[in-house]
Amino acid sequence: MTPGAHRWRIALSVLCVATASAIATDRGAAEQSSSSSLRPVPAFASITNERQRSVALFEEAGKVILHPRCVNCHPAGDVPLQTNAGRPHEPLVVRGADGHGAPGMQCDTCHHDANFDPARVPGHPQWHLAPQSMAWQGKSLGDICEQIKDRDRNGNLDLDGIAHHMSEDSLVGTGWHPGAGRSPVPGTQAQFGALIRAWIDTGAVCPEPTD
Repeated sequence: MTPGAHRWRIALSVLCVATASAIATDRGAAEQSSSSSLRPVPAFASITNERQRSVALFEEAGKVILHPRCVNCHPAGDVPLQTNAGRPHEPLVVRGADGHGAPGMQCDTCHHDANFDPARVPGHPQWHLAPQSMAWQGKSLGDICEQIKDRDRNGNLDLDGIAHHMSEDSLVGTGWHPGAGRSPVPGTQAQFGALIRAWIDTGAVCPEPTD
């Protein structure tokens, strides 16, 4: 790395830390919202109509899907979101060609392999945005459900692939371990995966989408 490039990377890192520290003071009570638990699959056994039970299971899983930790990385536009209020990312970044950011300001400039709690910067080795075809921001749970099942939009995943992604993918798992200053999604990834599997086993029925 040339001296100039090294100085540029240091400057970007300082910007990452300064910005994260500044917006952390703005989270406050907003980051304490949402229920911290998920109802287990057996809690839905009393719903005898299988279609209705399937919808109820997905609605419970929707507590995770609609949480800001998930929606912030499934934005409707090209800019990721931050905080429970869904504010545009600071500093300004864009998704780039592959969801990993634009040249010179890629996601891994600030987001490293693990959370860096002193600066409140979350991390993961594959930190990136979901593809535009899987944008969830502003959509109803029913619309997202249909989107998740659509192999033309979901990366050609079948239902088993969806279950594996939801229950095993470690980037999805960062929602439960988001780092200092952020509220995690409800429950655990195992509980969420169990709800998704039970939803699939009961027919993968979606809530009514909006028109």
